[in-house]
Amino acid sequence: MDTLINNMLAFSKVGKKEINRSIIDMRSLAEDVWAELSKDPKCKAKAEIGELQQAIADRSLINQVWVNLLSNAIKYSANTPEPVVKIHSERKRDMIIYSVADNGVGFDMRYADKLFGVFQRLHSSEDFEGTGVGLAIVHRVITKHGGNVWAEGEVGKGAIFRFSLPVEKLKLV
Repeated sequence: MDTLINNMLAFSKVGKKEINRSIIDMRSLAEDVWAELSKDPKCKAKAEIGELQQAIADRSLINQVWVNLLSNAIKYSANTPEPVVKIHSERKRDMIIYSVADNGVGFDMRYADKLFGVFQRLHSSEDFEGTGVGLAIVHRVITKHGGNVWAEGEVGKGAIFRFSLPVEKLKLV
């Protein structure tokens, strides 16, 4: 119950938090988050972190995005014989698209539109613990930054979660 309350508070705070933009070394941030998450003895996944383009965004909020996406990738690939999480980015016009791909349980694309809602779960809490708030937080953070978030998956073959952030010039005052 404490986890649920804490996650709901985090979700609520994201909506109220003022964005403090700065230049973020996304590769370094993703590596730091991965290093922390992979300390868990249950984490058997290997990470392949490509070159990630820097972003101009709120570091603490984007850190939460990486925590939520990477912890989900670890969680949902835990029963895979050789779990791998691949992290990449690419620039498309005025957006940078970051992706987190895993070779875990995946999901049925018929339910993709439900992924980012509060308390929405595609897998039972008996199979995978969680509150159903993490991806809603990701959605809220990314849309607050002017980006989008989406996912593709196939049952038994894994999932790819992508988020975009606008390419911006940092105005230093």
